[in-house]
Amino acid sequence: MAPHPLQPLSDLVDLFLPRRCSACDRGLRPQERALCLHCLEDLPLTRFHDDPKNPVALAFAGRIPVVSATALLRFDGSGRVQRILHRLKYRGDTGVGHELGLMLGEQLTRSASFEGVDAVLAVPLHPAKERSRGYNQSQVIAEGIRAAWPLTDVRGSVRRVVRTNSQTRMDREQRWSNVSDAFLVRRPEAVRDRHVLLVDDVITTGATIGSLARTLTSLPGTTVSVAALAHA
Repeated sequence: MAPHPLQPLSDLVDLFLPRRCSACDRGLRPQERALCLHCLEDLPLTRFHDDPKNPVALAFAGRIPVVSATALLRFDGSGRVQRILHRLKYRGDTGVGHELGLMLGEQLTRSASFEGVDAVLAVPLHPAKERSRGYNQSQVIAEGIRAAWPLTDVRGSVRRVVRTNSQTRMDREQRWSNVSDAFLVRRPEAVRDRHVLLVDDVITTGATIGSLARTLTSLPGTTVSVAALAHA
């Protein structure tokens, strides 16, 4: 097979600006994307997608009418997932968000629990935070999902109107209270009568994405499911 016409240029870039694995920081081979094959094969997958009583789904039980909920990865003792999320969220490593979003999308298309989903919405950042960061990490994941699953992107239909305080030191109930009125529907016609997949980077208590779900399900005919890159 003839080499790709741009391969020499790619090899030259890798020589002077070597790409690093987002999980272990090893140098990447030309055929590897954001993660080396070793880390890709050793990811701590949750396999939650067809378990209706998985920990992500239980975070919303009795609070929000979520149809199905899952996460691709779980935090483990290696620190690998934490490094991936830190690079995605704070270091502009959108490549790993897209690669893992694609993996998540491929898995969800094979899951009976997520049949009927017809739209996707990344959890919006407050506009000031998105301007400061330069991107929305959850939108990057959503775009990876859509590369495998051509859902309608309804970004812009909901706006984050409250810039919430850091929730790191809050307990479960404080987190839910902190984001209770954080979102406002701007274009109800975009999400009404749809089954919307809500996408976030990491779910702990589920408070933020739960607030978004509550806002959307207040609309007639709108249902929601939830997918995150990781569960902590």
